[in-house]
Amino acid sequence: MTKQNDGTSSEPDLASIARDLQAVEAAVRAIGGKWKIMIVAKLDSGSLRFSELRRLMPLISQQSLTTQLRELERDGVVRRQVYAEVPARVEYSLSDVGRKISPLMSSLMAWGYELLKLREST
Repeated sequence: MTKQNDGTSSEPDLASIARDLQAVEAAVRAIGGKWKIMIVAKLDSGSLRFSELRRLMPLISQQSLTTQLRELERDGVVRRQVYAEVPARVEYSLSDVGRKISPLMSSLMAWGYELLKLREST
């Protein structure tokens, strides 16, 4: 490793690279999954009940939606609000973290459409 005139190294700092990799892995884990991006995009318009999410995404199974919502809740992207009513009412909404990444989901979906067009043209 050589030092530059300003005292910095010309080679990357391995600890910094490791932190960057951890951050990328955490982000991908939080939004990775077949349906998570769509769930976040649907919740961007406001709170929704489980049945409303199912109606908006008719191709997702009940089990998959349950799993994806639990993972999004665990990762702090989605908030689950249970109301003490009979029958019980549960609503899902974006947390502060979810609202921060929501614009990225729209951009990611738009980029996906561009990739699909590119693949179709080749």
